[in-house]
Amino acid sequence: MAQALGEDLVQPPELQDDSSSLGSDSELSGPGPYRQADRYGFIGGSSAEPGPGHPPADLIRQREMKWVEMTLHWEKTMSRRYKKVKMQCRKGIPSALRARCWPLLCGAHVCQKNSPGTYQELAEAPGDPQWMETIGRDLHRQFPLHEMFVSPQGHGQQGLLQVLKAYTLYRPEQGYCQAQGPVAAVLLMHLPPEEAFWCLVQICEVYLPGYYGPHMEAVRLDAEVFMALLRRLLPHVHKHLQQVGVGPLLYLPEWFLCLFARSLPFPTVLRVWDAFLSEGAKVLFRVGLTLVRLALGTAEQRGACPGLLETLGALRAIPPAQLQEEAFMSQVHNVVLSERDLQREIKAQLAQLPDSAPGPPPRPQVRLAGAQAIFEAQQLAGARRGAKPEVPRIVVQPPEEPRPPRRKPQTRGKTFHGLLTRARGPPIEGPPRPQRGSTSFLDTRF
Repeated sequence: MAQALGEDLVQPPELQDDSSSLGSDSELSGPGPYRQADRYGFIGGSSAEPGPGHPPADLIRQREMKWVEMTLHWEKTMSRRYKKVKMQCRKGIPSALRARCWPLLCGAHVCQKNSPGTYQELAEAPGDPQWMETIGRDLHRQFPLHEMFVSPQGHGQQGLLQVLKAYTLYRPEQGYCQAQGPVAAVLLMHLPPEEAFWCLVQICEVYLPGYYGPHMEAVRLDAEVFMALLRRLLPHVHKHLQQVGVGPLLYLPEWFLCLFARSLPFPTVLRVWDAFLSEGAKVLFRVGLTLVRLALGTAEQRGACPGLLETLGALRAIPPAQLQEEAFMSQVHNVVLSERDLQREIKAQLAQLPDSAPGPPPRPQVRLAGAQAIFEAQQLAGARRGAKPEVPRIVVQPPEEPRPPRRKPQTRGKTFHGLLTRARGPPIEGPPRPQRGSTSFLDTRF
């Protein structure tokens, strides 16, 4: 199953030749004057300067100051003001602060703190020869036009090799999945290798568990969930896909497994990742539904795709002007899909999965819904580790001494006042009582 799904992630043979990269020594000797990189590091890219659709510089500075304030008081912000974090993630994290914000959002800093020295040990240990050979063949395929990854001996490809090898040693039962390459490469563009490794661990085990294992059981489940959402939200597109025989496994694994790193312009990829790390897997479904609507939303578009190949080509050839970050992300956030809707559809599709499906059954309850759920889970785990177990103590009370039975006073023929005034024994010292002029009714004997 994993091999079948991974075939679509391999680039054509003409793009796999090492000699076709733009100067493999450009990272070591410096790019030539005709090989200038844009602001994201891509050689010959068109994003050197902000376009007309980008926010002004003053607004970007204001957002940076808000993020600096939130990261300085992260626990208070996440516990009391998470809605502000989500709104700022939807607007986009400034590129200068992603190295600080991404580990905080996905909780990688907690994993790194609780496992000191683990990454260094994994990076220095020898890897499995089988996985090392497979990883080595995929290194040059990850963003070959980015200045970090153009050289086989540069720190980009070497860091990517160490991160992917460390994960195969950290989770040997899962090993290496080809789709982890672009995910780790995007992380390395913004983070040092150790933090990139822990972010990759969080994505594979908390955000998308069951995606990168040998059976990809969670991908199969989410494919059925996506088709059910497509049938409810875009019924005409769903009918067309069924008529031409385009199943979700023909296009969805490349979108979801790579977190759209190979399907969208890079500025839009970063905005998708900001929202994904904040809100969880529902962002992937929203982005996928938006892409399908842009490709096949109108009757004219569906009429131009009478067969399977034409439909797949339309899904992979959406005009770049429609994928610019501001306009595209506005459409993504307008998709009516809440976390409750997604969980309800997951339960419905989970009940319909055949028992004879290969691999272990998916466990969607393990997947946490974004940064807030991860933060709360880590806080609860920390409280449980810090609490000392209570030792039960048995307290034995000494028996009380028996008291003599209380005798009822003899009051026959006497009043209570008479008992007090005529009690036997020595007289009580004190000031003399004033004598009354007449006999009280209480002093009368019967």
